[in-house]
Amino acid sequence: MGASGMSILITGGAGFIGSHLVERFLTESDDKIVCLDNYNDYYDPAIKRKNVTAFENNPQVTMVEETFCNQEAMHRLFADCDITEVFHFGAYAGVRPSIERPHLYQKANIEGTLCLLEAARNKPVERFVMASSSTVYGGGAEAPFKEDASIGVPLSPYGASKRAAELMGLTYHALHQVPVICLRPFSIYGPRLRPDLAMTIFTAAILEGKPLPLFGDGSIRRDFTFITDFCDGVLATRTCPEAIGQCINLGHNHPVEIRRLIEILEDALGVKANIEHLDAVAGEMPVTHADLSKAQQLLGYTPKFPLAEGVAEFVAWYREIHR
Repeated sequence: MGASGMSILITGGAGFIGSHLVERFLTESDDKIVCLDNYNDYYDPAIKRKNVTAFENNPQVTMVEETFCNQEAMHRLFADCDITEVFHFGAYAGVRPSIERPHLYQKANIEGTLCLLEAARNKPVERFVMASSSTVYGGGAEAPFKEDASIGVPLSPYGASKRAAELMGLTYHALHQVPVICLRPFSIYGPRLRPDLAMTIFTAAILEGKPLPLFGDGSIRRDFTFITDFCDGVLATRTCPEAIGQCINLGHNHPVEIRRLIEILEDALGVKANIEHLDAVAGEMPVTHADLSKAQQLLGYTPKFPLAEGVAEFVAWYREIHR
C-alpha cells in the first residue's frame, strides 16, 4: 500500500483493538493515520493513554482527542485530514453495562456511527470498515453463525445497538454508495485487553489469590479470537472490493467453555483459581461460534493462533505490566 497518500481514520484508536490496528498499519504501510479517541471513562483513561505511547509521537500519526458523536467536528476532520479510509472501531462495549446504561450505547454506537456515515457521505471515502459484534446474532441463532442466517432479537442493548449500526451502514451503502463493510468480531483477546473483560478479570483474580467470579456453571462457550488474527482479517478488507456491502464474521471457529478457559489460564499462570460461583446473568448468549466460510472466501482469512498459544502471549503481557 506504500506511497499511496492515503489518510486512514481509526476510531477508538487508543483502545485495545484500535491501538493494535494503528500499529499494524504503521508496520505494513506508509499511509497517514488519524487516531481518534475521546478517552472516555468507561474504563481508566490512563490505560488508553498508555496504549498509544508507542506511536503518539510518530510523524505518520495524527492524534485527535474528540468524540465521533460530534457531527460538525467529524465533517471538519474528514475535510482537514482528507480522510480516504475509515476503520470505525470506537464504541461503548460490554453486554452487562449496556443493560444498566442503555442510553450511552444508543448515543455512541448508533448516533455516533451515523455521524461518521454522514461525514463519509459528504466527503466520499474508498472504504468504510465498521466493527459490529457477534452479539447481533441473539440467543436463538444456530451455531455456527452464518452471516446470511436469520438474525433473531439481540439479548442486550449492546447487541441491539450494534445491529442497528450495521443496518444504518448497509442502508448508507445502498442509498448513498458509502462503501461499507461490516465486520463481526468474536471475543477478541490478547495484549492490552480491556480490564473489564473476563480473561483480564480471571487473570487478576488468580494471580492475586482472590475469588474468581464465575457466573453460572461455566458452560457458556465463547469463540475466542487472538488480536493478531483479527487484525489480519481487518487489513485484508483493503484489497477486497467484493467485501463492500457485506457483513463478515471474524472469529476462530472453535468455541471454548468458560470453565475450560479458566483451566488454560491456570496452566499458563501456574496457579489454581479460587472459583466463586455466582448466579447467571441476563443478556449473555449461551454460545458464540463463527462460521468463517465467507471470511475465508472473500478475505483469505484463516486464524492461526490456538487459544493456549494466545493466552500464553496475553499472560506474558499481563505479567510484564504488573511487575
